[in-house]
Amino acid sequence: MSASTATAPRTGLSALLDDIERDAPGVEVLPPSADTAEYAHDAGTAPRSGTSATDGPAVAFPTTVGEVQQLVRLAARHGVSIVPRGAGTGLSGGAVAHAEQLVVSTDRLNRIIEVSPADEVAVVEPGVLNAALNEHLAPLGLFYAPDPASWRISTIGGNIATNAGGLRCAKYGVTRESVLALDVVLADGSLVSIGHRSIKGVTGLDLVSLFVGSEGVLGIVVGATVRIRPLPVARRTVTAFFESTAAGAAAVGAITASRVRPSVIEFLDEPTLEGIDAANDSGLRARGAALLLIELDGFGIDEQTAELTTALAAAGGRVQVESEPDAEVLWELRRSGRRFDEGSWFAGGDVAVPKSRIAEVFAGFPAIAARHGVAVSAVAHAGDGNLHPVVTLPIPAGADPSLVPAALHDATDDIVRAALALGGTVSGEHGIGTVKRALAAEELAARVRSAQLAIKDALDPAGLFNPGKAL
Repeated sequence: MSASTATAPRTGLSALLDDIERDAPGVEVLPPSADTAEYAHDAGTAPRSGTSATDGPAVAFPTTVGEVQQLVRLAARHGVSIVPRGAGTGLSGGAVAHAEQLVVSTDRLNRIIEVSPADEVAVVEPGVLNAALNEHLAPLGLFYAPDPASWRISTIGGNIATNAGGLRCAKYGVTRESVLALDVVLADGSLVSIGHRSIKGVTGLDLVSLFVGSEGVLGIVVGATVRIRPLPVARRTVTAFFESTAAGAAAVGAITASRVRPSVIEFLDEPTLEGIDAANDSGLRARGAALLLIELDGFGIDEQTAELTTALAAAGGRVQVESEPDAEVLWELRRSGRRFDEGSWFAGGDVAVPKSRIAEVFAGFPAIAARHGVAVSAVAHAGDGNLHPVVTLPIPAGADPSLVPAALHDATDDIVRAALALGGTVSGEHGIGTVKRALAAEELAARVRSAQLAIKDALDPAGLFNPGKAL
C-alpha cells in the first residue's frame, strides 16, 4: 500500500500530548473531548442541530511558525496524523478529524506582516480573515480580490487550501491567481519558501500552484505573499430578470458575446428566488423567474452599462441599474439569503462546466429531480461556469432527521456526472475533501491519480498530513 493511502499509526496520541506539554509548553492544546466536537466536522459536514455530539480530536493552537514546526516533528515521532485547519468553513469535509488525530489550527497565526503598495503585494499569515485583510487594505485604496461567500469568517489559509473562488472570479480569478509565494512546513518539520515576490517568475516547477488547492495533504501553509489591486474607481450593480430559468441561463452567452467583462455575474434560478423570498420576505420572485445579478467596475462604467443593457435586453431581460442601498441588499441576499428550514433534508455541492454549457446543466435539473423524487435548485458564478446546486426533500412526520435518504446523495451524484458529461469538473472551488473522493476518481484518469499519489509520497512519505482526504 502506498504511503499516501495508508493511515499513520494511531497509538501515540497520549504520548504526543505528553511531549507537547513538556517540549512546547507555550502551545495551547485541547485533548479529545466533547469540547472539541466541532473539529470533527466542517461547515459542509456538520450534524443537524439536536444531534448528540461525540468526542472530537486533539487540537493545538500554535502562535508562531516555529511552534508549527515543533508540533509536526513531535507528531511524526509518535506516528500521529495531523489535520491542518483554518476556520472550518469548508464544505467538502477536507478539515475534519477523528479523536485519534491532532488538529493543528492556524487560527492564531493571524498577522498581516506587510503591505507593499509599490509591489502590489501583501504578506500574511494563514489565520488572517479574508475580510480583515480587505478592511486593512481599504484605507490604502487597495483590495484583495478573492471573495468566497464566507469571506467574513474564512481565513486566507483555508482559502488557499481549497483554492477558494467567490463572486469576483469572473474578472479576477480564483485564489490561485492571487497567490505569488508560500511558506510551508513540510512533513519533516522543515520550513520552505516557494514562489516569488515578483509578479512574474518561472524558475523551477510551479510548486505554488501545486500547494494551492492541495487541501492540507502536502504541508501546512504558514505564510502567503498575495497580490493586491487598486480599488476600482467605480462599481455599479445591474440586475436582469427573466421570464424563466432557461431564458436567464441562456442570457449568460449574451454577456460573453458583448465587449463588457463584469467583475461579478451571478445567476439565481426560480426555486432559489422563491427560497430567498420565503426566508427574507424580499419580493425577488415578483420581479421575474430568474435573475442575473451583475457588478461592473472600473473606468468607463457608463459605457459598460449601456452595452450590457443592450445585450441583456436583446436576450429578453428586464434590466435595471440598482441604487447603492438596493444593491447592498441584493448582494447580501445572494451571499446569505438562501437558507434551509429544519423541516427538510438538504445536500449541497459545487460543479463547474464551460460557461457556454450552463443552460444545459439547469435544463437537466427537472429530470434529475423527478428521477429521485427531490427538488433541485442552484445559484451559479455564471461568469466562470461554477454552479452550487442544492437538493432538498421534506422530512416526513416521525422520520429521523439525521438519517438522510440515499435519494439526496444519488441526485447530487447525478448532477456531478451531468457536469462531467458537458466537459466540466467535480468541483469548481469547494474541493474534494472526503465528500467527493469517489467522484473525483471518475474524472481523473488512473495514471493521473497515480501521479498525484506519487507527489504525495515524495513530500509526505509517512502519510502524516490529512490522510484520507482529497486524493
